[in-house]
Amino acid sequence: MPTYVYIGRDSARGVELRKVHREAHLARLDELEVAGRIRYGGPLRDADSQPCGSVVIFEADDLDAARAWAEADPYLAEGIFESLEVFETAAIFPKNRAG
Repeated sequence: MPTYVYIGRDSARGVELRKVHREAHLARLDELEVAGRIRYGGPLRDADSQPCGSVVIFEADDLDAARAWAEADPYLAEGIFESLEVFETAAIFPKNRAG
């Protein structure tokens, strides 16, 4: 199954609004985890270690499905994110050193 990276960048009110909508955002990530499709999820942090966005690496059937999942994130709907990008990716590193 293809792997995708979703990057959400916070609006000016992102830090303030995150506190209100965090549980709904985490519940969506839990759905991916239960399905065994999440590889990484966490906040982006600015120079002061304050959240300024989020990055999620996950599996989806295709790019349309990945975008649909990302665009349904409460952080986008509630104005925490001012922008959202979704890309397909391929793992090159770490190299498999078994053998």
